[in-house]
Amino acid sequence: MKNSLKLLFVLTIVFLFTSCGRGPLGCPDGEIEWIHALKIKDVKYEHDFPDPHDQVELNIVQGDELGEVSYKMADDACSYYKMKNGDATYLEEGTTIYSIKDTPISLAVLANDQVFVVEQNTKAKTVGEYYPIKGLIKSIHIESTLDGRRLHTFSDASTKVFLEEWLALPLQNQEKLLKGNTDDQKSIFLEFELNNGITFREVYWRDNKTFHVDAVGTERLAETIEKEYSLIHE
Repeated sequence: MKNSLKLLFVLTIVFLFTSCGRGPLGCPDGEIEWIHALKIKDVKYEHDFPDPHDQVELNIVQGDELGEVSYKMADDACSYYKMKNGDATYLEEGTTIYSIKDTPISLAVLANDQVFVVEQNTKAKTVGEYYPIKGLIKSIHIESTLDGRRLHTFSDASTKVFLEEWLALPLQNQEKLLKGNTDDQKSIFLEFELNNGITFREVYWRDNKTFHVDAVGTERLAETIEKEYSLIHE
């Protein structure tokens, strides 16, 4: 009986210390700056706030209901909390999450009239599976790494080559690829603008031809990016 009580006590302590809510140490455990994100169907999405100087006009139609927010992390979760399906950082519990018409669910969803774009999809094996944007791209822009201003727009020919090469790239180990990629002077911000106005950003490191999405570019892809980058006139 005593052993059973000890086991119950230990399990209770473990639960309290690993719980998402306020345990004995108190949660949240400090000032936590969450990104504006949500998770559903095993995909984590992030809301991308357009830069003030970008003229972004969304032309989206709400699709089917996918679910709702079951837990709001802000002001409640500990810093070590791992996001689960139904969680959101800032959206209120009960907020409905919708698909977007003519947009793959794994790419973007809609909640509280805000668009959330994929930020993590562990099931994706290629860039094209992570970003299913084939046939959806309006333009690819190069942005300033200082303030996010659009500096240049890819030509149609370069856009075609870029997408052919980029979407076919296999995804690789993130820690291995991004190790040492800390010099902003050697990085390029690429903004992808969809036909419906949705935008998202990818970072490309010129030295080792790697992308933030965890992929290594081909020589043809690198040549295309450098060609467009050389045309920038600030």
